Amino acid sequence: MMQDIVLHAFAAAIQPMNLIFIAFGIFLGIVIGALPGLGSVTAMAVLIPLTFYMSPLTAIAFLVGVNKGGTSGGAVPAILLNSPGTPESAATAWDGYPMARRGEAFRALKFALFSSVTGDTISDLLLIVLVVPFAAFALQFGPVEYTAVLLFSFALIAGIAGDSPLKSGMAIFIGIFLATVGLDPVSSTPRFTFGRIELYDGLSLAALAIGALALSSVVMQISDLATRRVVDDFAANQAVDKQDRKLPAREFFSYWRTLIRGALIGSLVGMLPGLGVTLASFMSYAAARRSSKHKEKFGHGEPEGIIATESANSAVVGSNLIPTIALGIPGNIAAALLIGALMMHGVVPGPFMLQMHGELIYGLFASMIVANLLHLLIGRAGLSLWILFARVPRRIILPPVLMLCIFGIYLPSQSLWDVGVMLAFAGMGILFTRVGISVVCTVIGFLLGEMFETSLRQSLLLFQVDGLSILASPIAGIFLLLTIMIVARALWRGSRKKATTA
Repeated sequence: MMQDIVLHAFAAAIQPMNLIFIAFGIFLGIVIGALPGLGSVTAMAVLIPLTFYMSPLTAIAFLVGVNKGGTSGGAVPAILLNSPGTPESAATAWDGYPMARRGEAFRALKFALFSSVTGDTISDLLLIVLVVPFAAFALQFGPVEYTAVLLFSFALIAGIAGDSPLKSGMAIFIGIFLATVGLDPVSSTPRFTFGRIELYDGLSLAALAIGALALSSVVMQISDLATRRVVDDFAANQAVDKQDRKLPAREFFSYWRTLIRGALIGSLVGMLPGLGVTLASFMSYAAARRSSKHKEKFGHGEPEGIIATESANSAVVGSNLIPTIALGIPGNIAAALLIGALMMHGVVPGPFMLQMHGELIYGLFASMIVANLLHLLIGRAGLSLWILFARVPRRIILPPVLMLCIFGIYLPSQSLWDVGVMLAFAGMGILFTRVGISVVCTVIGFLLGEMFETSLRQSLLLFQVDGLSILASPIAGIFLLLTIMIVARALWRGSRKKATTA
């Protein structure tokens, strides 16, 4: 019986029209994901109305293809220009950009693509196996558990993003503080709005992320080129790049532990609604650095850093459909858009989805596996095109990228206010970079700040009678213990470093 279901699912997945739209979705996702200011979520939101004229399977497979391509496409500007268009690709830039500077841009892009497809495939297989049993586990997570997980994540990220955990922790706190701008989620009273209606909905995540990460990097590179503090190194390293284009399968799979670890971390984070892609990429990077025998190479062009990041953030694409299908709860914004597309086609996600629409769901599973193969082929064919940008002098490439950052913020909302916010955060990004404060930590703090505040306040309301009742949750207790251990280790290492310096 199961064999017949699988064969029928793959027969539906390889229908010519289905394959065409999957391939087209992946292509669009890669291209849009490579443009600073845009991304797979923006592309999906714009393209959903077009799926109304498709069959349900083709429509959802097309949108999943856009999501897959967009997630991996973000690595392109991060590696070639050190301008991550999205927060999750920032960790890729830490090791991808140094590889590109020394003439290994093609190899770095290969590592990113192959890791992305591998992590995505592992996640899709876990989706097929765990979609039903996960429902019971996901229901165990409440406000207390989410608060503990987020505290653990903040401590973990602060420990890896820079030389000073104290500075990184301060940057995360600044991001959380910026997330409080707007209406209070409980009482709906304005906070830090200064009478500006534009701030009632809070600061724009896109404006903050693009300004602090991408635009600030582009402006600093233009400034360095104009003042001749750096040479146009991509053009200077063309000969080296041609010598280092090969990536043997044996070399790539020699990092199999990092690949599997990243895919499992990304899958676990994707299963828990709301945590997001950015958290998965940085947790995987931290785990890879902690377990590596060459910790000192991370941040200086270590392929393992790219593998850890890309395998994790792509693994979220498949696993975030687990709570979507099992519980009807979107794992992130992309999954929420997929729920909208499903409902547009008369399919209501939830516990009875597999029973009522089993043929569609298994067809989607098969389409996701097929999409990974197409992703590998399309992505590999496009590497030579992307590498052309590395051979064009940066004085020609960077100004258009700067304009794309501005247009990418203005076009979705048509708001000059958001452009001004982006420019302000670009200035903040430049200042933070010059004084050695991690801009990435600020963006992560802002990204997770609203969820952290909501879960923390809900936890305080639940346990206001007896605060020690929070320890009744074994899941929360484990993550709080891990958080304390990470903070204690960071303090011990800091005191030891000061003693050695003295």
